[in-house]
Amino acid sequence: MVLGTSSGAGKSWITTALCRWYARQGYKVAPFKAQNMSNNARVVHSRQSSTTEFSIADQACGEIGSAQYFQALAAHAVPNVNMNPVLLKPEADTRSQVILLGKVNSELSAMPWRERSEKIWPFIQQSLDYLIADNDVVVIEGAGSPAEINLMASDIVNLRVARYANAQCILVTDIDRGGAFAHLYGTWALLPKTDQQCIKGFLLNKFRGDPSLLAPAPEQLKSLTGIPTIGTIPMLFDHGLPEEDGIFDERTLGKKAGALKVAVVVYPRISNLDEFQPLKNITDLELIWARQPSSLEDVDWIILPGSKHTSTDLAWLKQCGFEQVIEKHIRQGKMVLGICGGLQMLGQVMHDPFNIDGAATGLGHLAIQTTFAKDKQVNKITVRFSQVNGPWSALSDLEVSGYEIHHGKSSRQKADEVNQAPISVEIIPDLAWQNSRGNVLGIYVHGLFEDPVVIKSLFGKEAKTLEVVFNNLADLIGQHIPKETLLSLIK
Repeated sequence: MVLGTSSGAGKSWITTALCRWYARQGYKVAPFKAQNMSNNARVVHSRQSSTTEFSIADQACGEIGSAQYFQALAAHAVPNVNMNPVLLKPEADTRSQVILLGKVNSELSAMPWRERSEKIWPFIQQSLDYLIADNDVVVIEGAGSPAEINLMASDIVNLRVARYANAQCILVTDIDRGGAFAHLYGTWALLPKTDQQCIKGFLLNKFRGDPSLLAPAPEQLKSLTGIPTIGTIPMLFDHGLPEEDGIFDERTLGKKAGALKVAVVVYPRISNLDEFQPLKNITDLELIWARQPSSLEDVDWIILPGSKHTSTDLAWLKQCGFEQVIEKHIRQGKMVLGICGGLQMLGQVMHDPFNIDGAATGLGHLAIQTTFAKDKQVNKITVRFSQVNGPWSALSDLEVSGYEIHHGKSSRQKADEVNQAPISVEIIPDLAWQNSRGNVLGIYVHGLFEDPVVIKSLFGKEAKTLEVVFNNLADLIGQHIPKETLLSLIK
């Protein structure tokens, strides 16, 4: 089990690297995280033991956190809902949608979060039991810190999981933040005595400099705790793995002379931002995270990404002044792409008869209307573009694979319903539209830029594959943690 001294310590990518490292040793491997909090989700197969009353075999697809999806791919495993049985998707600062075994659970979503633990724990046990029985190695990721004393009583993702699985734990810290040895010692010291015994090694992550300068701290830490420091992982700014939880490292997004400039608008409830990682991997493309309208000046593309709460993010976008800048960009004939919630924002109006998201007036650049349905669409899909006009014409007749996660259903409006505005052109039935000029495209399909055919068609480039990313991460782990140590953790 990979625990951390804080969020952002590197648990997710360390877990991903370990999944690939153990898989390369010939083991059957699966990842697991009891509860994740993220608006970055992936659609996976629902796969549940038929012997349990909690079975959801009637559901073909479900949602899990993106981190566990990529960890499964690194492990050469088919992602399924057991790998992340509980996903919390924040809709506001004090409210989250609860995804249980891949499916929205309205009862749990309405329940105070401290009261959910005992309701959720049987599902976590069931999923973990299933994975342990079906695999040689399960690599478990913790959440935040295991030593938050205000959360220990209701913990279902760190210590309780470690105890239940009798997991061999490593504790990771971000040494680039400073205070790493204090973080390690303080975290260990706050754990109950029995849980301290689960920690088998400390891991220093994101180190820049000469490792010999760390002495004598690792030896002193071991004398205080009895726990060795098993490795020091160097800083890796551009590892190629999609970021999680909205953690953007601006140092990896430097300006590139003469590059195509693509700006992603970062609203407060942005979702599925991980699907833009392939754009970061293109050498002559400058990816910009736009948090204010001035960031959109002189860009070639504007992307309105997905949103966990579209009407709220649309109101934020208008309040901050993005609306006028986007309109100017479109008048100049430059390209705008709206994905899922971004598509809905580009339309004329959003209706909300079931009080799902909130009714709102859109930006008006696509002659479509959206109605929020009670049930969420969660599907893995393969679709084909019809004839696409204007700057997006390279997508014409392409077959692409991706996934849907949305409540809204959109449809074209007639010209007289939108004050004689041009009728939008439907280029994938019920899923994608563009304006008559051809520079505005809206689509419900997530994952476009993860399709090599799309990258080749739009940019003329070959994208770095995930297989290369996973193997590089595993190589790094293997170089900085002794092989005998890694094998001892699974004995």
